[in-house]
Amino acid sequence: MLLWDVYFAVAWVATQIMLLGAEHPAWPVRAVAAGLIVPLVPWYVGVGRRLLEEDPPDERRARAYLAGATALFLPSAVLAGETRILAFALIPQCFMTLRMRGALTAVTVINVVPVAGWAVLWRPGAEDLLVNALSALVTLVFSAVVGGWIIRIIEQSLERAELIAELDASRHEISRLSAAHGALAERERFAREIHDTLAQGFTSLLMLVQAVDAELDSDPGEARRHLALMDETARRNLAEARALVAGGAPADLAGASLPDALHRLTARQDAALEVTGPVRALPAGVEVVVLRACQEALTNARRHAGSSSRVEVRLDYADDTLALSVRDDGCGFDPATAPSGYGLAGLRARAAEVGGTAAVRSAPGVGTTVTVRLPVPAALRSETP
Repeated sequence: MLLWDVYFAVAWVATQIMLLGAEHPAWPVRAVAAGLIVPLVPWYVGVGRRLLEEDPPDERRARAYLAGATALFLPSAVLAGETRILAFALIPQCFMTLRMRGALTAVTVINVVPVAGWAVLWRPGAEDLLVNALSALVTLVFSAVVGGWIIRIIEQSLERAELIAELDASRHEISRLSAAHGALAERERFAREIHDTLAQGFTSLLMLVQAVDAELDSDPGEARRHLALMDETARRNLAEARALVAGGAPADLAGASLPDALHRLTARQDAALEVTGPVRALPAGVEVVVLRACQEALTNARRHAGSSSRVEVRLDYADDTLALSVRDDGCGFDPATAPSGYGLAGLRARAAEVGGTAAVRSAPGVGTTVTVRLPVPAALRSETP
């Protein structure tokens, strides 16, 4: 607003100088004309300035302000033509506060009425009348052109402000949805980790408790062996819980290779492990998926195929893929009619996170095979141990 304040002040002072320094009309008339525009200053400072600061200005108040400013300007402009210089301060305010039609109406009044009133009051010669009429016409056309440009700028600014507000609201909504999605993804990840580690460990503990309860009287030696397994399982569960809270690698992979971790896992589950291909270190995410997939498949095999079934685990290091296969010779099932458990869904989700796939092949009487295939990063495909 400082620039508009300076502009208004310069136009007002210039008008007063021109009025007081002119030769016509007589000095008393010029003094009256100069005095009539003095109230324009407090009217602008008290009303107009606040109105121009609004975005957008209230049109009803704008009409009232401009009507008052025009009423203060016109009598002086009719008395002395020099007062019309002040129109250059009033015309921009019309376009800044009114719509196009209202602004053009106000500008026409400000440009035409002073010349018409001046001509009626002073009866000038034809030459003076022509010069003043042409001057008013040029000012009117120039005002319309510049005013239209000002209004377009204001409209574009308002549109940009609306777009910025919409973008800001969209950004906040995207941020909220992203945070919600992140929280949901994190809950799903924790759910998978708990299912594949702690839940399975507690299931093993329950099975061992039942075995110990049945063997206490009939086979104390076997019961003690199962108690030792319970101790080992509980300690392993505690280590997995600490790793889960710390966000580190699974306890079985801590300081060990993937084949070593699978050897320990299959040994606990009385399963056979075969490793083929050039063994090499792979990204932690890929190895974690393989370990969790093996845990899930072995748990399902013991739970559904029975403890007496044979389970074989195969880990194949190929040039561009890492494949895990867990096969049991149990009773099998029909995948089309079997309920979709959380474990298999989580297994497929884990594989998909690293660009891999998980498949289950089974049929009644022929056992079950779970196969997970994961891509190996290109930078590691040609490496050998």
